Amino acid sequence: MIVITLTKVPNSLRGDLTRWCQEVQTGVYVGNFSARIRDLLWIKIKENIGQGEATIIYNTNNELGYTFKTTRKSYKVIDFEGVPLMMHLRDSNLKRKSGYSKAARAHRAKIMAQKRLKDSIKEKNSIVAIDIETTGLDLEKDSIISIGVVKVENNSKHDYYSLIKGIEEIPGEISELTGIGIDDLNKDGEDIYKVLKVLYRILDDAIIIGYNLNFDLNFLNREYEQYTELKLINKVIDLLPIVKKQCRFLDNYRLETVLQYFGIENSHPHNALEDARACIELYEKLIKNK
Repeated sequence: MIVITLTKVPNSLRGDLTRWCQEVQTGVYVGNFSARIRDLLWIKIKENIGQGEATIIYNTNNELGYTFKTTRKSYKVIDFEGVPLMMHLRDSNLKRKSGYSKAARAHRAKIMAQKRLKDSIKEKNSIVAIDIETTGLDLEKDSIISIGVVKVENNSKHDYYSLIKGIEEIPGEISELTGIGIDDLNKDGEDIYKVLKVLYRILDDAIIIGYNLNFDLNFLNREYEQYTELKLINKVIDLLPIVKKQCRFLDNYRLETVLQYFGIENSHPHNALEDARACIELYEKLIKNK
């Protein structure tokens, strides 16, 4: 069993803790999970504690059968012949200086980053979520088979979706995953040169967002280099590293897992347009998640 006590901490941290523990009394949380999760949770608590204080008590192999850690500046945990003790420190100058702790600096940096992000979006007044599907992961030999785009501008959304013709073969597992076959490309696909031109006009000077965005941009810039004299130079925001910072305890960071965590429905995963729409929703969730 693990017991955590919190005082004067941000409400967001209290909310995070309820995912792992039961709040049996105000500021007192009880849970039962692995040592690895316990240690990760303690790191998260220390990083997001603000000006508050926290203490954690958990089972261990010593004479008492338990030990504890604390962030309280007026106390220090000491080991006395294998027995953990809480020693009171009498130095009155130990009061935490506002804004100078690592947690306080990290919190302030996060707030400032979100402000800069919101300001940059406001200045450009448009963002574009983009997603592609390909015949595989190899940039040297695989090809784009579909492109999906959602542009948000002046509080309205515009979609663009295209299949790409001229592909000789699609692996069976890719067809099964995406629902796209050679017949679809031959019947409904468009020439890559035309699609790139349309995409460039849509993007204009908007901020491009996506999930694991380098993958998409590398393939697109390869095509732009081959078929045009253009290149994507827009400001970009990859949502994957942002998710990793805000959600440290996910089992994995596949897009499907992340969307499920944030309560975002994607009825057609691995469809470029539906994935782009999901990325817009994910971005909106992240920008509000302080």
